[in-house]
Amino acid sequence: MNRHFLSAADLTRDEALELFALAAELKQRRKSGRPSTTLAGKTFAMIFEKPSLRTRVTFEVGITQLGGHAVHLAAREIGLGTRETVPDVARNLSRWVDGIMARVYAHATVTDLARHATVPVINGLSDLEHPCQAVADFFTLYERGVDFTTMRMAWIGDGNNVCHSVMILAALLGVSIVVACPPGYEPDAGVQATARRLGGRLEITEDARAAASGADVLYTDVWTSMGQEAEHERRLEAFSRYQLNETLVGFAKPSALIMHCLPAHRGEEITDTVLDGKRSIVLEQAENRLHAQKAVIHKLLGGSLDDT
Repeated sequence: MNRHFLSAADLTRDEALELFALAAELKQRRKSGRPSTTLAGKTFAMIFEKPSLRTRVTFEVGITQLGGHAVHLAAREIGLGTRETVPDVARNLSRWVDGIMARVYAHATVTDLARHATVPVINGLSDLEHPCQAVADFFTLYERGVDFTTMRMAWIGDGNNVCHSVMILAALLGVSIVVACPPGYEPDAGVQATARRLGGRLEITEDARAAASGADVLYTDVWTSMGQEAEHERRLEAFSRYQLNETLVGFAKPSALIMHCLPAHRGEEITDTVLDGKRSIVLEQAENRLHAQKAVIHKLLGGSLDDT
């Protein structure tokens, strides 16, 4: 695994599977009262330009469970890129902490942090990718014994940062993925090229029903992400035919699983009936952010379970 984790493309297929196995082991150890202490005596800085529930709690709790300590740094406190340059922040933090997690707007911010930091940097979300979410998502499917090489996933909605990381990791794992979105809201062309270069079985379509047909997994996310609030009304109109509801779910396999990275805008991209239904695994995804991120941290810091 690379020194930093900024993109799902930083992994190989074998490394992704190793992360899933490690996440499962860490999860089991925690539940059986035998937690790992990989981060004993270590500190992580957590930079937040965007608000967060899952990222904030799962990283802070995960670091604590591994025996370490987390320092929360809000945007207004450090003035990243305004009060102080990103390289200077990276160089200073590297003198004090053992790792940095950053949840930011511009992807260039996390790449700049990584370029100038001498400690591992983890992308906790940027406008381009959300790799930790994708690792948790596919770990959730791994736990359920899904055969990635025969699985068909349908992404319904915006070709956003989560979609980008899911596309890339799907390519690495051999998952067939169809992304259905309205014209103008397709995934980034560069990310599409990366997924295809990695051998991805990727299809982009405007037809949500065609994408859902025969799918093993249906995945959606909010239509309006943070920073896009001014586009909300326009997006509601553009995405009106892409709601994950009972009708659309009916085109998928009867056993199809429902995924959403949360938070959900209930009644927009997904209905209550689908989100809270028996096929929904969204809370498993949310829980597994904790275990997947612990596995990422463990790998980046070179921890050994033999020591725990």
